[in-house]
Amino acid sequence: MSGPDVLFPLRNNFYLGAFQAAINESNVRNLSDADATEKDSFVYRSYIALGQYQLVIDEINDSAPTALQAVKLLALYLSGGAQKDKALSGLSEWLSDTAVSSNPTLLLIAGMIYTHEQNYNEALKHTHVGGTLDLCALNVQIYLKMHRADYAEKQLKIMQQIDEDHTLTQLANAWVNLSLGGAKVQEAYYIFQELCEKYTRTVMLMNGSAVCQMHMGQFEDAEASLLEALNKDSKDANTLANLIVCSLHLSKPTARYLSQLKITHPNHVLVERAAAGEASFERAVQSVA
Repeated sequence: MSGPDVLFPLRNNFYLGAFQAAINESNVRNLSDADATEKDSFVYRSYIALGQYQLVIDEINDSAPTALQAVKLLALYLSGGAQKDKALSGLSEWLSDTAVSSNPTLLLIAGMIYTHEQNYNEALKHTHVGGTLDLCALNVQIYLKMHRADYAEKQLKIMQQIDEDHTLTQLANAWVNLSLGGAKVQEAYYIFQELCEKYTRTVMLMNGSAVCQMHMGQFEDAEASLLEALNKDSKDANTLANLIVCSLHLSKPTARYLSQLKITHPNHVLVERAAAGEASFERAVQSVA
């Protein structure tokens, strides 16, 4: 009989979006080499989620295992500028190396980076093999971005066969239900709420609940959820973006939230759309001036 999963608290906190809590759970000793690498992978991915890219870049050296080298590529990519180009080049080299190209963490990071690039076909080229809940969950996200809920449902069924009660499976179920709409939105809301009650109310889970509430027309309740999330993290992109959408439906001012989003996440899709709208308006004004 296998012993307890000593990495469960770390891993589960990461999946829930409780990144600092995940880091705090990393003081686990007497691990095998494989478990130690997995632990470090989740810790560094948590630091990346917190925006601490340079820490990851500095601490992972060239002799680190493939999984950690892959995580370093993600940190380089998200750093932007020349580092982004360096990461894309490095990723291509790693994926062409048959000795390491099947590493699950490398495939996962490749899928994440190409998804960021909106190159979904290239992402799926590396993630479609599945085999782990992490890869299947990323496949669900990619298919939903491609508006292929039918394929996302197939991936969800695979996850349910592997472990129906796993936090990632529950989250993927909520994402798919939200995409399907109708009565499924209520089911998605219940999943987010149950995870909040079972574990902790993270910014990610509160945003999930709020999006469900907006889909159900419960904009005041959604606003309350989002303001609670904002109190936990005033710079979270999803919270600010959802507050903008929610406020528009409530006929409330959005300028401050949009300003915050511009400062903290200048490349966010809502910021880019707002800028494009302002430019179009200026052109229209000039054409009739």
